[in-house]
Amino acid sequence: MTGLLTSWGEWLPRLLEGLVTSVELTAASLLLGIPLGLVLALLSSSRTRAVRWAAIALVEIGRGTPALVMLQFVYYGLPSAGLSLTAFVSAVAALSLTTAGYTSEILRGGLQAVPAGETEAAGALGMSHRDTLRFVVVPQGVRIALPSLMGFAILIFQATSLTFTISVVELLSQAYSIGAATFRYLDVLVLAGLLYLAVTIPAGLLTNRTERRLSRHL
Repeated sequence: MTGLLTSWGEWLPRLLEGLVTSVELTAASLLLGIPLGLVLALLSSSRTRAVRWAAIALVEIGRGTPALVMLQFVYYGLPSAGLSLTAFVSAVAALSLTTAGYTSEILRGGLQAVPAGETEAAGALGMSHRDTLRFVVVPQGVRIALPSLMGFAILIFQATSLTFTISVVELLSQAYSIGAATFRYLDVLVLAGLLYLAVTIPAGLLTNRTERRLSRHL
């Protein structure tokens, strides 16, 4: 046991570097993907048929394509079309598209959950459709969808483990590298799993707490 703890102490700095990369990937993907998802949620309810169907098509592509396939397509497919991206940028682009597809449906559900009386009151006050969306529907819809968005953020963090397949040096990649050098895959993967849990368990508790607090006011 002492030898295992000593080894973990030696491996921990490298794994923490990988964990930081995983968190950066998650943050960048959410910062790009959630606003895009909101745009798609609004466009999928557009009165213009071409715009509505184009948005729905993008949502279905983002939701229907596995994250691993999306990563491979962006990293290996786009260079053949003349667009070369680094592994990290490719990972962010792929995970952002996946995020946009899923959060679009989450946000659309939140927008539709806003009571009709709110929009009717805004119309009675003479607010335009754009202002009603901006000041009434979107703020309340995002608030309703917030717990689900936080839960999805945990899934995206876990999905960053797939980026080792395109040479991103994140947590799982570091674990495999240490395992290849020491032939102690089980020991290092257990430590990597504990680091994942150190992030996902507090995040899950925060999500549950946020959901309980918001449910009292909705």
